[in-house]
Amino acid sequence: MANAADEAKTKMIGAIEHFKQELKNLRTGRANPSILDHVTVEVYGSMMRLKELANVTAPEARMLLITPFDPQTAGAISKGIEKANLNLQPILDGHVVRISIPPMDESTRKEMVKIGKKKVEETKIVVREIRRKYNEQVRKEKADGDLTEDLMKKFEKNIQEYTDQYCKEVDTLMNTKEKEIMTV
Repeated sequence: MANAADEAKTKMIGAIEHFKQELKNLRTGRANPSILDHVTVEVYGSMMRLKELANVTAPEARMLLITPFDPQTAGAISKGIEKANLNLQPILDGHVVRISIPPMDESTRKEMVKIGKKKVEETKIVVREIRRKYNEQVRKEKADGDLTEDLMKKFEKNIQEYTDQYCKEVDTLMNTKEKEIMTV
């Protein structure tokens, strides 16, 4: 059976993975196919994710090319991208959709960094909440007589180490992303 510290670590790793996905969605100066990951498109009478309908590539630094698996869905894909409010202008070009990524001005860059830092704080709050939950669990197990004092202290120390480690990792990831965003 896994102990509380191991469970806490697993949950914290999950929070970090989620944060990495969030960072992928932040726009940088380069075309990045993952900014369209959360776009849904209405086709065949239901909502489907764009990546289930088409191949998204970045043939140039400021261009995304969306090639639908079914050429008939190109129009719906274009509309879905417009509805996603990503400030992108899809251009229907025969059976493909092209998106020219406009260069980011200083204020847009700063806004992207601000959004990223907000996500950093949200992720750290999640990590600290996991710490709080598992520390309470460890203390309860101690109170119930399931854990010795030494074991309780050891688990609390491990949980704190994981908390520090993952909060630092979030900062490191954001610093890298910030450099990427601010590079002209």
